[in-house]
Amino acid sequence: MVLQQKTMASVWGTDKPNTSITITGSWDESATTKTDKAGKWKVKLKTPEAGGPYFLTIEGSNKVVLKNVLIGEVWICAGQSNMEMPLKGYNNQPVNGSNEAILNATNSNIRLFTIERNPSLVPAEDVSGKWLVSNPQNAKDFSAVGYFFGEKINSLLNVPVGLISIVWGASRVETWMDEETLSEFKEIEIPKEIPKEYPQHSPTLLYNGMIHPLQGYSTKGFIWYQGESNITKANQYVKLFPAMINQWRNQWQQGTLPFYYVQIAPFKYWGNTPVYLREAQLKCLPLIQKAGMVVTMDIGDCDFIHPPEKRVIGERLALWALAKDYNFEGIAYSGPLYKKFEITEDGKIDIYFDYCPLGLTSYGLPITGFEIAGEDKVFYPATATINENRTVTVFSEKVAKPLAVRYGFIPCPKGTLFNVEGLPASPFRTDEWKEEN
Repeated sequence: MVLQQKTMASVWGTDKPNTSITITGSWDESATTKTDKAGKWKVKLKTPEAGGPYFLTIEGSNKVVLKNVLIGEVWICAGQSNMEMPLKGYNNQPVNGSNEAILNATNSNIRLFTIERNPSLVPAEDVSGKWLVSNPQNAKDFSAVGYFFGEKINSLLNVPVGLISIVWGASRVETWMDEETLSEFKEIEIPKEIPKEYPQHSPTLLYNGMIHPLQGYSTKGFIWYQGESNITKANQYVKLFPAMINQWRNQWQQGTLPFYYVQIAPFKYWGNTPVYLREAQLKCLPLIQKAGMVVTMDIGDCDFIHPPEKRVIGERLALWALAKDYNFEGIAYSGPLYKKFEITEDGKIDIYFDYCPLGLTSYGLPITGFEIAGEDKVFYPATATINENRTVTVFSEKVAKPLAVRYGFIPCPKGTLFNVEGLPASPFRTDEWKEEN
């Protein structure tokens, strides 16, 4: 296993009621407590800087010795099928570079834990799963995004990394939330039984069975890839998603833990709903402290909801962590984000962006995906040019007096605008004329 370094790590368990418990780490730290009337106990144990392997000894009515314990960085990797997608890929859906990654996966300083699926009507006390050392056999079945994220952290920090995968394909955000938090959302009904089909759609069930038992396991932070199953409820997602993050942080009791998430990728959805979900994810960013968003505009696949470029996504998540949590200076971690626009006297619109200190680029290719509209609210494809002052000017001969601009505001756009560091711009709109969900 891996314990989070330089923290007060939670250790807990059960024994006979009113039993003295002593926990000793072979790094010369110990703690004592007594079980309560129900036989439960929990302590905090100080952990040193990264290293190991160590022993962790628990003595009560019997003695348990945990061997091969490393101290390092622990990250929780959660979400739906795009986080769940294993390094080996799905049937007929590849992960690019998977075979080479699996071949090179032997690394005793990367440890993997996948929590088994367990929907529950009430908060569970334990999870099923097993800590595994990274090697080709173990890594191929682990979350590809999680693995590539952890591999990058491990290679640059040269410390052990523990990755905990908590995933279920097609899960909705509300199933990862507790009943108390969801009570603020009157339109959401708490289930009274576990449905035979798609339990991952039902509120609270995965929180109860897969998150609640893990609460308090000391961690550095969370990475998250989910949203596709909430595309018809984008307005609701803007409220639910931050509420879930705040709930998890409060329950982990480690302060404002970092939370880095992936904006859903381009895909040939039915209807226009995904554009509003991507917008909801963008709107969430300033609402959440210590959060970061990875943009996937340039790596989607209109025919596959699971983009094969999982290494790119995992490493973009790692950029946020490296810059914000590990003090790597001089690196870009976010693609350009829309800031404001100005209408010019000659019937054009200048767009300003954040996160592009060295400017913008299209790598010499035509900039597509921009649309412009006037008072009639009809959007026309726009010509876009990049300026030296880190702005983009857009115009259309069909719109004499423009009022609004959109970029990538379709279900399956192709990202053509990047900052000079190579990270894609997020889709956006300057209007809110159509609130369709």
